Amino acid sequence: MAKLDPEFFARDTLEVARDLIGVVLVVGKCKGRIVETEAYKTDAASHSVLRRHKAALMRETYAHVYVYHSYGVHFCMNFTTEREGTGAVLIRAAEPLAGLADMARRRSVSEPEKLASGPGKLCQAFGIGIELNGRPLGREIKLFAGQHAPIVACGPRIGITRAVELPWRFYELGNACVSRRAGRKPEVGGRKGKAR
Repeated sequence: MAKLDPEFFARDTLEVARDLIGVVLVVGKCKGRIVETEAYKTDAASHSVLRRHKAALMRETYAHVYVYHSYGVHFCMNFTTEREGTGAVLIRAAEPLAGLADMARRRSVSEPEKLASGPGKLCQAFGIGIELNGRPLGREIKLFAGQHAPIVACGPRIGITRAVELPWRFYELGNACVSRRAGRKPEVGGRKGKAR
């Protein structure tokens, strides 16, 4: 599998969010296919607006890990984007491929489709915490081009109260590991660009 180059993340956030569907995420012994993402730029729901100081990574980097504590309960992982702009992609869900025993132990559930079917669940399953915030991608967190082009659908983002009309959530149509399957505007085809 080809490792994703940092230039993959230098592009527009929406393109990156869509193109991450089907990409393989590797953290330690755990591996999974990314099946759901959300894009955030300078919209009203973005941390670049709501948490300006804490989300400086969204403005200052691309191809870096942005981890934050959500509601004091769980962690959420984003990848920063855009060489010249502001953005990050929230990784909402993954289909487990390897390290399922470790994921199940961390999550206290055994069904594969429930191990990483939400941003907090994903971080718990893969053992991702705040200590990875600000790290460049390719070290502790590795990403590889997928083996096939998934059918991608898009719809409104989940769990926000601002900019709710933007269809900036992307997910693999029909995948059981997606956190919520309802959506609109199905798009056929996989990634527009390949890993470089």
